[in-house]
Amino acid sequence: MKTSVVSFTAALSLLPTFTTALVGIDWKVSGAPASGLKDVTFPFSLANAPHKSGYFFAQQFSFSGQSDAGYTGFQPRPDSGGGPIIHAVFSSFIQGTTTSDVNCHDGADGILNTQGTTWSATVVNTATKLRIPVGSYMLPAGTGGITGSQVGFVEYYPWNAATHTCSSLPYTWVTFGIPTTLSGGSGSLGDAYEYGDCVGKVGFQTSRTSLGVQVDVGF
Repeated sequence: MKTSVVSFTAALSLLPTFTTALVGIDWKVSGAPASGLKDVTFPFSLANAPHKSGYFFAQQFSFSGQSDAGYTGFQPRPDSGGGPIIHAVFSSFIQGTTTSDVNCHDGADGILNTQGTTWSATVVNTATKLRIPVGSYMLPAGTGGITGSQVGFVEYYPWNAATHTCSSLPYTWVTFGIPTTLSGGSGSLGDAYEYGDCVGKVGFQTSRTSLGVQVDVGF
């Protein structure tokens, strides 16, 4: 599975509290304009992630003037049609917005841009450069741009609908890349950290690489 990148414009305030949550990672854009970002790219490398359903690698985002947030990211899927599948997600908790997602063959880059209060996301195949629209939504009048910091996460969503044993967590691997934007400012990532009810019990490891912050969990 090739490197995957998602680009969006946003920021969020709270990590998910469901039992599937495993890892958090803070991101920020220093020097972001006071009006908020109008675009942002969140890179993800899934090159060594198993081609199985269950994991969600995401970055959350909030908008100036809104208390709720959105999120975007990737979910590996079983191979199909002779190649890998990545499920791309672009969604929002903000009242009155719609959600969209798409299955992407091979690797993908996601790009989010704004026109007024309408935000749209696009997945770009990193090998072929094919651009695939993921979706768009319109936010209430008066909503500003993406705030300059937020937090991403790794979750194993099958646990959300069933009891679980920490030692049974399947292995996965992901690298969160440093966010970039054309709106001005410099992106950075904090260190990845565990949270939830399985802290210290899922083989969590993290390191910094040339691509960003790598996270390994599971067995």
